[in-house]
Amino acid sequence: MIFDRNEKKQVVALLGAGSMGTAIVRRIGAGKKILLGDISEETLKRVGEDFRRCGYDVETMQVNALQKGSVEAFAKKAAELGPVMYFIDTAGASPNQASPEHIVNLDMVGTGYAVDAFGKVMAEGGAGLLISSQAAYMYAIPNDIELQLVNTPTEELKNVKFIQEVAMKDSGLAYMIAKRMNHLQAQRAAATTWRHRRARINSISPGIIVTPLAYDEFNANGEGYQRMIDASAACRTGTSDEIAEAAAFLLGEHAKFITGTDLLIDGGVIASIRTGEFKLWQ
Repeated sequence: MIFDRNEKKQVVALLGAGSMGTAIVRRIGAGKKILLGDISEETLKRVGEDFRRCGYDVETMQVNALQKGSVEAFAKKAAELGPVMYFIDTAGASPNQASPEHIVNLDMVGTGYAVDAFGKVMAEGGAGLLISSQAAYMYAIPNDIELQLVNTPTEELKNVKFIQEVAMKDSGLAYMIAKRMNHLQAQRAAATTWRHRRARINSISPGIIVTPLAYDEFNANGEGYQRMIDASAACRTGTSDEIAEAAAFLLGEHAKFITGTDLLIDGGVIASIRTGEFKLWQ
């Protein structure tokens, strides 16, 4: 049976086929061509089949987000499928999953590779979204360092003195800095390469969202996360579907005047930290 006879469909590309990214694609992907990229062939097979059984038009591609050439091949494949109107990047590793170096390489440099690669293929009117984290608001990078970082080419980011001396010291610091860098990467692209293609790019900073991978963090620091949840205005965790709703807005037609910005979706955790209701460091 042929489910969809339409041709020249708009393309949705997702890098990182986890629960948050796939929730976003489900929200916006009906009637479009979906390209899923992930390093795990097993994940691609499982998620791809699930999408197909639900009526989505999906292709998959194994991608190593750490390798510039692999990410560029992914962007090229997306462009071959049709006009790339949506790009979502959720690839990353959390503090209790990886070393500082791996987090810097994946969450910072790897994200830069993706932003750069899709900045060459996005269709006019297209939109991109980077999944950052509330952790981006937990460490204040000095303004002069941020200016240096935002103007440093992706291939050279890892060699910046601040990254070597601060981010590489600790996985938690690496994660906070890398996620703040995601905001800066969106800003830089919005003002330069993506602007030149008449495309938009933003980021979302989720708070404590329950996903399968999040349990690694809960198991490692459950007490700390519980205190954070209890101190927040929402007094609960969030869901991937809630992130998907916000993502659909930022990627959609009602947000065409929004680019280069971040949307914090954390249930009030950062507000509690900034007002002193919750002490991050004890």
